Amino acid sequence: MLDSQRIRQNAPEMDPLRLGMGWTKGELEQPQILVESTFGDSHPGSAHLDGLVAQVVKGVGDGGARPARYYATDICDGMAQGHDGINYSLAQRDMIANMIEIHHNATTFDAGVFIASCDKAVPAQLMGIGRINIPSVVVTGGVMDAGPNMLTLEQIGSYSAMYSRGEISQETFLEYKHSACPSCGACSFMGTACTMQIMAEALGLMLPGTALLPATSENLYQAAYDTGLFAAKLAMKGIKPRDIVTMDNFENAIMIHAAISGSTNALMHLPAIAHEFGIKLDAQQFDEIHRKIPYLLDVRPAGRWPAQFFHGAGGVPSIVRALKPFLHLDAKTITGKAMSEELRRLEESDYFDRCAESLKPYGIKPEDIIRSVDHAIKPNGAVAILYGNLAPEGAVVKHSAVPEEMFYATLRARTFDCEEEAIAAILQHDILPGDAVFVRYEGPRGSGMPEMFYTTEAISSDAQLSRSIALITDGRFSGASKGPVIGHVSPEAAMGGPIALVEDGDLIRIDIDHRKLDIVGIHGVMEDAAKVDQILAARRENWQPHPPRYTHGVLKQYCAHAVSPMQGAYME
Repeated sequence: MLDSQRIRQNAPEMDPLRLGMGWTKGELEQPQILVESTFGDSHPGSAHLDGLVAQVVKGVGDGGARPARYYATDICDGMAQGHDGINYSLAQRDMIANMIEIHHNATTFDAGVFIASCDKAVPAQLMGIGRINIPSVVVTGGVMDAGPNMLTLEQIGSYSAMYSRGEISQETFLEYKHSACPSCGACSFMGTACTMQIMAEALGLMLPGTALLPATSENLYQAAYDTGLFAAKLAMKGIKPRDIVTMDNFENAIMIHAAISGSTNALMHLPAIAHEFGIKLDAQQFDEIHRKIPYLLDVRPAGRWPAQFFHGAGGVPSIVRALKPFLHLDAKTITGKAMSEELRRLEESDYFDRCAESLKPYGIKPEDIIRSVDHAIKPNGAVAILYGNLAPEGAVVKHSAVPEEMFYATLRARTFDCEEEAIAAILQHDILPGDAVFVRYEGPRGSGMPEMFYTTEAISSDAQLSRSIALITDGRFSGASKGPVIGHVSPEAAMGGPIALVEDGDLIRIDIDHRKLDIVGIHGVMEDAAKVDQILAARRENWQPHPPRYTHGVLKQYCAHAVSPMQGAYME
């Protein structure tokens, strides 16, 4: 018996309440499908999702099941930048996952379709899927078009810093701002939104070939309809996410993450998603996998092209085809078939030819976007995990965006206990070449773990600083960020991690090739490791935790219960 029908027997109010909102008696007997989206007039990644919801609903109905629309709207990281709104960004991920749990468990459905586009919404839904474990399939809201001259949103931070320094006029800056987002969809670069859409397919929870379609394409709406139709059948098959998503699926996702030079935020989201599936991901797995997987995707911010061209190059199946020697090809997808079977099906169809047709008006070939392994951009992935006496539990660096001069460097610490102070110092030219800019007490327990986007843009847009300083933080940085940025430093300052003990003038050594991040000197004087440990121990004796930044509301809850960045920053 379907779960929805079992609940009907236990809850006699169910039938009259559903009849009261327009259901028919026949629909009461059908499989019940939860259609959960983040639709809302909140940002371009969600404002168009109701159109996809409508297609999913139609597909579910045509498949002989009854859809029920539920909504948990997300906020926009872009709109939240530059003020305290960004502190809510990561907390919303857990809140959306909580709402999915509530929506399902308070009523009970036989399957679910989950529709989202953006940074925290897609991982939130994937967390929710693992938690409720009903037959589930994902539709992602695709990617927006680029603006004039291939302008994309991640460039606006740099232009803002240039305007603040008087390097471009207000008129030019306004023109850029008013042209960067010409359509709905996720921002057209390989930031967190596009990365996590790809991760949803890489985990096997989407119909193959449907991640990161152009949001303006009719193909996206067809994919939504097909997914709704599929969900009706999935309810009867009873294939649950935990039946198919194993460690192999997560390792596949990390390999694909390496190949696309995905956002570092995935290093929080994938462990948090795995946690809901009962799987433990270790930060070391990311480092080991990135060391052996070639970097193939020539898409911004590390590459040349907007993300709108990703699907034209074949999308996730094209990455899978390139990585066949590395992937666990027998890993299952939500169709019940192995990844290798789904790839063969697409290869035997006209899928790749149809994708390539969309690139022809631009004079671009698929291999311009997704390289072969033999012609990889770099021989290994984009992310490294650094360890040392500054980060005993690890820290994250996207080394593909780091200048070679900063792969091995000894810098002097400049410490700031909030981002606002740090960015002001950078823009006022108070930061000098050779500085290590510390922004701390911005981890999950400190302030909710906001992005350091404007700070990183202020650095990367300065030709001198971008090649001579580093930003080190227990917060995180945007998938759009470029330059020498090290984040997720764990343990965080609010928990008394070594990052809280650094003082101005201490010497910090970065060694990306050997995956090291250490305090190697005190107040400008090099010391041996034992002496540094002794001084840090003395500082710890005098260290006092900062009072909680938030004393009420959702951020009080989140900051009180979040685990470390390297564990996934989810709430326990």
